[in-house]
Amino acid sequence: MNRSTFDIQPVNRFVGSNTTIRRPREIACFSYDDDHRFSLGESSLRYYYPPSLPADLNLGYNTFQKLNDAPDEHLDALLETIIALEKDTQKRCEADIVTWRGMMTKILTAPFDMMNGFEMNATRFQVGRSPLCAHPLTIHLTNIFIEEDNVYKNEQKELQRNQRMPPGMASQEMMMYWGYKFETLSVLREPWDSSSREEIENRPNEVVNNGAQYCSVARTGIGNVRMILGGEVDAVWDCKPERKEDPVHWVELKTSAEIRNDRDMLKYERKLLKFWAQSFLLGVPKIIVGFRDPQGIVHRLEELDTASLPGKVKKLGKGTWDGNICINFAASFLEWLKQTIQQDGTWRIRKREKSPVIEVFQTEEQGHGDILSSTFKSWRSG
Repeated sequence: MNRSTFDIQPVNRFVGSNTTIRRPREIACFSYDDDHRFSLGESSLRYYYPPSLPADLNLGYNTFQKLNDAPDEHLDALLETIIALEKDTQKRCEADIVTWRGMMTKILTAPFDMMNGFEMNATRFQVGRSPLCAHPLTIHLTNIFIEEDNVYKNEQKELQRNQRMPPGMASQEMMMYWGYKFETLSVLREPWDSSSREEIENRPNEVVNNGAQYCSVARTGIGNVRMILGGEVDAVWDCKPERKEDPVHWVELKTSAEIRNDRDMLKYERKLLKFWAQSFLLGVPKIIVGFRDPQGIVHRLEELDTASLPGKVKKLGKGTWDGNICINFAASFLEWLKQTIQQDGTWRIRKREKSPVIEVFQTEEQGHGDILSSTFKSWRSG
């Protein structure tokens, strides 16, 4: 089997800030309702309004309506949204890479996240003629489509669920619930000026349901690699602007343990790497962190500016990560990936835990696995 590897280490070869970045811009969106049913548009968009403090994140755990995310949804919702956009604009969504934001977060953070691994599936798709263009000689870009490997994802979740926590610490399941509870306490279904006082004050009693999601589809780029990324966004600070070209004041909501000592600070700084990467990739300018005690009570909030996080960590932190190195690394890796996946079929992109390399190898010589929906292939080939 033909196997290629890309060295992550030594990371100092990615020092500098020469990489151009294309500011993420939302080009479409879709929603899942409480039953996780897909629809185009922003029906599940939520609006940020700060929670009352102290906030007990344990409330309602017994009524949690938890999404079963074990089934493999592939890229279906993202591809459905791209089809609708192309029909609407009569223009091809051209990009080198189409994927979920979560996949790019894993790649972007790889230089400083040695402990965790990942497995992704990829396929290359190219057609000679577009249904949007009658000219027979039109040349179209080859897209590489990347999804998470579902078997690997479920195995990792099972390992995490079975992880034994130190005495006095909440279970992984409970801490996951705390994150969703914090989101429920921090958002409204309508802007605050259209919301009743009762709706605002009743948020602690709302049943937590993580099936509903608003997903933004953004066009962005790192270096010479153009991307279309889809990812969930927690809320908007005010309202979405009328003009599509204007940036959206998105908000990412996170919880973290209160910082009591240097060890806690180090853990928090490593968390900030993921917070920054997730928000940076979709153009989310603000992260709001609810700091909780060991019993799951939030006592204070902190607003973080996404763009200034790398500089803040470099200047005031322990130097556990460097944003420029992440960006330069991602640009180099994605350029290499474009050159590596030059044939059809399906491919695996794998980084083992604690490994200093990312492996890429072909798993099937023909077809696209189930990465691409039949609807999308018919649309692009029609």
